[in-house]
Amino acid sequence: MELHQIRYMVAVAETENFTRAAERCNISQPSLSQQIINLERELGHKLFHRLGRRAVLTEAGITFLARARRILFEVDDAAREIRDNPEIERTITIGAIATVAPYLLPPVLALCRARLPHLQINVLEDFQNDLTTAVLEGELDLALVTQPVIKDQRLSVESLFSEPLMLVVGKNHPLASKKIVTVTDLQTETFIMLGTSSTLAAQVQRFCGDHNFEPKIGYRCAQVTTAKALIDLGVGIAIFPQVAVESSDRSRLVCRNLAGLAPSREIAVIRHLQRYQSRGAEQFLTLLREHTKKPVIAAG
Repeated sequence: MELHQIRYMVAVAETENFTRAAERCNISQPSLSQQIINLERELGHKLFHRLGRRAVLTEAGITFLARARRILFEVDDAAREIRDNPEIERTITIGAIATVAPYLLPPVLALCRARLPHLQINVLEDFQNDLTTAVLEGELDLALVTQPVIKDQRLSVESLFSEPLMLVVGKNHPLASKKIVTVTDLQTETFIMLGTSSTLAAQVQRFCGDHNFEPKIGYRCAQVTTAKALIDLGVGIAIFPQVAVESSDRSRLVCRNLAGLAPSREIAVIRHLQRYQSRGAEQFLTLLREHTKKPVIAAG
């Protein structure tokens, strides 16, 4: 038994005419009649006497009509309650890679707290492959990752912004005095990299390969903060996204542009195309878009 069949039955009962009921329900009269027949077959009773152009309820129809109206009332009332209740759909779960979560999410979460106080946001920080899998399996409403994203027809991929990748060195490092650093300057340096599962590490590796040298990797770190501490010690250099170099870092770290084809990265938000997007998820995404349209402060 389908809900639309119940609606059609009530419409026929109230109009006493199949044609007028079909017009009310925005369906063709033959289709409506067939649905009523299907409903009668399922119930095992005729619901209407077909008296020429009139449709008159049978005893079974009178009994069924009372229940049908209650069913439609409850369904419509439930729909109104959900639409009108600001507390419904107030929890979302989002993901972000480690080089995005600490820098992009806090200001967006602050916006949400100010404008969407009923919205509870759970955050998962993880590697890009794991986040993509979680989105595809319906465990996350959305995730913030870097391009390129794996090609999958189930994924919606929306680019948010691009940002440069900058060379980061300690205050006393020889490269700190150079305004522009060339690729040749990097070839003899010791690199501090994130783990092999990091998309940033893979991108830096590709950048070096594109310029015909293999980076000398002295340290692998799980967190950007650990890498910054090592850079401050002067034991190596790193290439970080611009957003990861905060104002509080500038007393001990120096950022420099790379000459020529300097690397950059593109941040995207991914969602499952078939997953229902709750009001809370859409509201969060609206604020995320608003925030990422603001200009990024250049590193110095």
